[in-house]
Amino acid sequence: MPGKTEPQRIDTRGLKCPWPVLRAARAMRDQEAVLLLADDPVALIDVPALAAAHGWRVELRALPGHAEFLLTKPV
Repeated sequence: MPGKTEPQRIDTRGLKCPWPVLRAARAMRDQEAVLLLADDPVALIDVPALAAAHGWRVELRALPGHAEFLLTKPV
């Protein structure tokens, strides 16, 4: 697909909420998609809530020791 770029990768492992959410929100100001890595269990609640509040799609992938959230703006 022309113009499609890779999501910006943001590694917030080791940071406690609200930092993962704040960094994701800041990155989404300028990006169409963000891949957020987080290991704080609260992120499992806060990141989807952030996405819902802004109308973004969120895909969650649970990995050993952390989760990956793919946040994308609607087309």
